[in-house]
Order: sequence, then C-alpha cells, then structure tokens
Amino acid sequence: MHENESVELSAREVFLIAEQIERNGAKFYRKAAEMFRDPTTARMFDQLAGWESRHEAVFAEMRCSLEEKAAAEASDQPESVLLPPSRVLAGLAVFGIQANPQAELTGYEDRATVLQWALQKERDSVVFYSGLKDFVKDATASRKVEDIIKEELRHIRIIAQAMQPPGGG
Repeated sequence: MHENESVELSAREVFLIAEQIERNGAKFYRKAAEMFRDPTTARMFDQLAGWESRHEAVFAEMRCSLEEKAAAEASDQPESVLLPPSRVLAGLAVFGIQANPQAELTGYEDRATVLQWALQKERDSVVFYSGLKDFVKDATASRKVEDIIKEELRHIRIIAQAMQPPGGG
C-alpha cells in the first residue's frame, strides 16, 4: 500500500477499532500495574486502565447511536470514511488488535521500558482518533472524540512526567 492510498472503512468499523484499542489499552495497563511494587507506578497504571475502559464505553455508545440512527433511516448504505493508511495502521498498531495485548509484557521489563511503550501507544492513539474526528459528522460525537483526544494527551503528559528522574532533572 502506498502512502497516498486510502483505506475505506465504515463508521461502525472505525468505532469498533477504537473500542478494541481502548479495551486492549486497559488490559495492557492492568498488567503493567501488576508488574510494579512501587505504589505510585502501580496506581498510575491502574488509573490509565480505568480511563481507557471509560473511553471504550464512550466509543461503544457512539457506535450504538450511529447504528440506531442508520436503522431509523433504514439506510442500506453504511456511512464510510477514507483514512490515509498511516492513520489506520497507527490505530491498529496502538495496542494491537489481538485479544491479549498485555502478553507483550513478560514481567521482566523495567519501568522505563514499559513507560516508553505506553507513551508510544498513547501517541498512536491520538493520531488515530484525530483521523476519526475528521469524519465524525455529528457535533456531539465530534466533541466526545475531541474530549478523548484531550484525555489521551493528558495521559501522554502523565507518562512523560513519570519518565522524568526524581527531582525534575
């Protein structure tokens, strides 16, 4: 696939991907929380897991709303979106679409490695959700996606701050 090609997905498929990203993110962070005895680190990963679970619920609600609207309009033609492959691939790579993303955590990774992985996954989420926001036509849904993007950016700041050595150096 070339960079200038696009991938066509239905709006339902995009929301299903977003739900899977968040579900996998929550699993990843729960496993990460179990790996560390340091209560501050474990608590941070637990909080991230909780936030990802809430995001999954928001995307599921948006998908259901979209499906109900399509059913009410008796539309045979599902709404579709063209996303550049870089955005699609970033979204699919975020926490992966496998059922067990936390399996990449063996329990032997150090804190810095897990934080680096988490940071990259959050950045990829922002890229994917920015693409998602570009095609959401409903103003309320668009605001919800924007709110999730803002929360993911906050996650990036939290993780980046946790990567700093003690004393702010």
